Amino acid sequence: MPVKLRIILKPDDTRKLILPDGIPKTMEQLTDEVRKVCGLNGEFRLQYQDKDFGDALVNLTSTAELEDLTTIKVIPITDDCSQRFNVTVLEDAQSSSFHSDDTEILSSPSSSVSTRREMWPREFPIPKFSYDTELQLEKGNAEYRSNKTRFKHSTKTKSDILEKVAEEIFKFKAYPSDADFSEVAEALIKKHPCLSEPGSYNGCYGWKQRFKTKMGNYRTQLKGTGCSELLVNSLKSKAPEDALPAKNVKRPKRGEANHIPDIPTGETREKLENERLSLLTEVKKRDNRAVVKDKMAKTFSLRRQEIVEKELRVEELIERWPALFTEDEINAEFLRITTVPLQTRFLASLDEHYSKLIELIRRKGGVLREKTQKILKVLDLSLEVNIKRECLLRCLILYFGEDPDQLIKEYLVVQMDEAETELASSTMAVFVIREEGDSLHPPHDIGIVIEGVKVLNRLPSVAHACAMLFGLIYVLNLSYPGELEHTFDALQKVFMEIEPKKMTRKVLSLSVKL
Repeated sequence: MPVKLRIILKPDDTRKLILPDGIPKTMEQLTDEVRKVCGLNGEFRLQYQDKDFGDALVNLTSTAELEDLTTIKVIPITDDCSQRFNVTVLEDAQSSSFHSDDTEILSSPSSSVSTRREMWPREFPIPKFSYDTELQLEKGNAEYRSNKTRFKHSTKTKSDILEKVAEEIFKFKAYPSDADFSEVAEALIKKHPCLSEPGSYNGCYGWKQRFKTKMGNYRTQLKGTGCSELLVNSLKSKAPEDALPAKNVKRPKRGEANHIPDIPTGETREKLENERLSLLTEVKKRDNRAVVKDKMAKTFSLRRQEIVEKELRVEELIERWPALFTEDEINAEFLRITTVPLQTRFLASLDEHYSKLIELIRRKGGVLREKTQKILKVLDLSLEVNIKRECLLRCLILYFGEDPDQLIKEYLVVQMDEAETELASSTMAVFVIREEGDSLHPPHDIGIVIEGVKVLNRLPSVAHACAMLFGLIYVLNLSYPGELEHTFDALQKVFMEIEPKKMTRKVLSLSVKL
């Protein structure tokens, strides 16, 4: 059967590969086909979106992993990083716009035992229990399948199950949601059906409640060992006016895997502070990206604790961490926080949903058709991928009944004084400066302003700017702007696929239609 594959060459270059004879049997045949169709020279390797890991990109070692409509990314192999397992960030020597932060393995100097390397999985993996517990469950499952007799577990067995599962939960989250606990309980019953409970509407409600209680006890236990993510919410760590158990609790807001990481083994706050001071000098040097990148990775835990615990203003953060406010470091920091690549996934997801979303917009009538008429006209006149992405983002905002001007603020070069005044009072926005009012011509400048401060400029497109702004919200631990709540919720859960379980009704409706 013919097979179609989506090939990502660069963030702004995605192609369709049609294989009339189906998926090749060997990697060599597939590589030759990609090389021929895409006109590639030099060595490269392939990654594919693995459903077991939430569609994260994983190195492709066998064509058996592929199926129809799979997404593949081409990763160039350079001499200095060829075939190494602990790859940091591959750079394209010819193009500074090509980022491959999605290949960064989270085993940098910033890592510790508590560093999480993946998000909450689609199917929760029930761990192996102690030998005697596994033996009892194996016999219990066999008996349940033959005559539906449920396993009567002892206190010791139940304690072992709760302890091991709590440890596995904490590998992904310190504060699981109610839906997460439901998934865990269902996964336990699926793997060990003999543990299902009579009288429960789904056979595992009692286990769900036990896991909730156990996780509370487990957090208390870890707090005593000095876990930063939990200590920040202890009464001793709070200001006197906030010294209440349920007040000002600093939990992950939007699926952050590494919200407040621990200081790495062998490091101290004093050592990391010295690294931060060294960074202030290193960032001013030319052609010093490798050193800056290494020091930024090393000081991740210190920076994250400052941002979340002290809630510093943007001006203060720029002064203390100037290297953070670059495209490369925003991509790297977002990956460290969420374990998800930022720019590559954001742009690829816009391209993936482009056709269906535009088709959906064109079918709409009434006020939405009237408001999108001008945008769709620009879309029909241009084949430029960045303009198409910008139009898509504007249509997405209007689809939710929100105002694109709240996110993307446009000015002419002759209006610079007016723009400076207005942007100084903006909480969060992408600004576009044009030579003339024609959307089909490249802008004079594109940048981002947060809390009235310009944090980035000279960005290649509005879509890139929106990706960077989305990343900065995570990096700086900010809240979504209230007037664009549905848009950012959709970008997070539908496009970036971060914590997609709990959606608002509008976002869920769009997700189903896409």
